[in-house]
Amino acid sequence: MAQIRGETGWGLFDRLDALPPLAAEEVQILDSVRALARDQIAPRAEHYDRSAEFPWDNVRGINALGLNAIFVPEAYGGAGLGYAAYLCCVRELSKACASTGIIWATNFHAMKPLIDFGSEEQKRRLLPRVAEGALAFITSGDVADLILVFGKWGEIADDRRAMSALILEKGTPGLTVLRKEDKMGHRASSTAALAFEDCMVPRANLLGKPGAGLQLLLAALNKSRPSVAAHALGIARAAFEDAVFYINERRQSGRRIVEFQGIQFMLADLATELALCEAWLWHIARLVDTGAEDFAIESSILKMRASDLAMRVTTDAVQLHGGYGYCKDYRVERLMRDAKITQIWEGTNQIHRQLIGRSFIDKR
Repeated sequence: MAQIRGETGWGLFDRLDALPPLAAEEVQILDSVRALARDQIAPRAEHYDRSAEFPWDNVRGINALGLNAIFVPEAYGGAGLGYAAYLCCVRELSKACASTGIIWATNFHAMKPLIDFGSEEQKRRLLPRVAEGALAFITSGDVADLILVFGKWGEIADDRRAMSALILEKGTPGLTVLRKEDKMGHRASSTAALAFEDCMVPRANLLGKPGAGLQLLLAALNKSRPSVAAHALGIARAAFEDAVFYINERRQSGRRIVEFQGIQFMLADLATELALCEAWLWHIARLVDTGAEDFAIESSILKMRASDLAMRVTTDAVQLHGGYGYCKDYRVERLMRDAKITQIWEGTNQIHRQLIGRSFIDKR
């Protein structure tokens, strides 16, 4: 008799996927994102990884759904939906194609300081462009419409107090792309080195006051770190699913690989860690959506564990595929390359361990 999915290990993840308290409109959007990821983005992922071309087809598909509007307030042309819905979409897109997932997620990272700290004039001028599908941030610097830049304000001597944030618009005279980096993973997500030669940026594009950049950056990181954790968990879930499918099909010595006890122990460890990380992701989403402000340590814990897990799951998935896992015919090879950067960006995991550990030092 066939097993019902709810009675298998997969039922665990079905129940976890049901944890985010999404509104009916958000569920409908997430269903559309899953269909786009499954039917269009995932089939193109291998091509974009090999060619390192920017995935414009995927971006157009995302814009056709109006996804940028998710995190833009309604007053500025957005939908103003919840943080949990945003994280769900990040994970689904990243599961299909890590490059596409981070391209879209980065729009939120770049524009959150504008949403939280921008003037009313800045919001009315720039946010409708984001809602309509504009690309932001230096992560996509060679194609971005809006670029968030942190630099030192020349009239403030103290380096720490001098950090300021401003938004450069595409086409600003003096803004040039020096090169695109040739990366191990996330090859379709362009990482560009930019040059600013006598760039004249309107004072109207300065976010907050001169010297407010560090405050803006730290506030933004608290919400971008769960986002990159969702991205990492999308990669991890894809690798886990591929590995489970493979070891259920592949036979060795007359038995399916999954029937060997040692393999089951590996699966148990990976499934347990994946379930715990995903549950923590939805815990933080709930904190944000209910208005919590003090969750920096929770974000560091999530980012650190999710990215370490992504590296572990993808490495073990390659191992479970044997020699085939080392070949580009199977996507676990790509997933392992994509996973590595998640331990590095948004603060290295060594930095997060330091942040978590030193938070317990008594102030005397």
